[in-house]
Amino acid sequence: MTIEDIGTKPLVRRAAVRPSVGLVLGSGAARGFAHIGVIHALLEHGIKPDIVVGTSIGALVGGCYANDKLDELESWARALTLRRILSYLDVRIGGSGLIGGSRLARRLTDAMGSTAIEDLPLRFAAIATEVGTGHEIWLTRGSLALAMRASYALPGIFPPVKLGGRWLMDGALVNPVPVTAARAFGARVVIAVNLDADRFARGATIASHGSDPSDEPPVPPPGTPRRAFMGLRGMFGAERALRREMFADAGRPGFSTVMVEAFNIMQDRLTRMRLAGDPPDVHITPHIGHIGWLDFHRATEAIAAGKVATEKALEPIMETIAALG
Repeated sequence: MTIEDIGTKPLVRRAAVRPSVGLVLGSGAARGFAHIGVIHALLEHGIKPDIVVGTSIGALVGGCYANDKLDELESWARALTLRRILSYLDVRIGGSGLIGGSRLARRLTDAMGSTAIEDLPLRFAAIATEVGTGHEIWLTRGSLALAMRASYALPGIFPPVKLGGRWLMDGALVNPVPVTAARAFGARVVIAVNLDADRFARGATIASHGSDPSDEPPVPPPGTPRRAFMGLRGMFGAERALRREMFADAGRPGFSTVMVEAFNIMQDRLTRMRLAGDPPDVHITPHIGHIGWLDFHRATEAIAAGKVATEKALEPIMETIAALG
């Protein structure tokens, strides 16, 4: 076509092409139900992810969405009570995890069936960590249910899962909000959901601290039998006592509290470093700092918070999609 021809030929406009959208769902245990609200808000506004990558609870919610089971997961989550949660805790003494996980695994397998990741209608990956090597493992093929289980296998709580000859545990140990994976899979627009950003005033430095007289450990009265000093706990069997520890009150921190808080501190530091090196295009941070890691019975609150946070982020999401389209 010459310059003279331009005026004689109809102008052909190139159709706008929507860039591929990657949704990154971070770890956070019970707070992860906020991801359900995030996905609902995106879909209600016509934003359908082409790529979904999740870690831990993010892999669970993302896998359910990719397999068209999100509504089923939401119904189950909203119906959870403390009693129902306890019914899933098949506590065991010994082994590599406090909870065997078989009851949850059966429920997950029943819901997911024999679905393979490569047969899903969109690109999906669950992030896990290899025991021993610390490798970051991207689970992109094979059993969807097993990949989800491996990604949420919190060390000390759930036993690791063997997949493809590797023992795998919670992916939050290496990549709590896996933006890098979404970009590697070709996402032009990356929307990341960080469930720990709302925990303000954490991680500061206390420059001067020490003990005081109130720190002396309690001493039983002379002649008090050890069993009596231990209180009512001795009346319960090992399994019942350990179950009670999972929901210890605000006195001395219980076993689960110490495990989860240690994991939470590590994850917070790691998330900051990873996102600083590879930030998402849009960062969604639901206000769920008041929901504890083990507050699975508060799913309705978490879902609502996820939806509200996403609706507030809609404008930058739309602007980014338009800019890259």
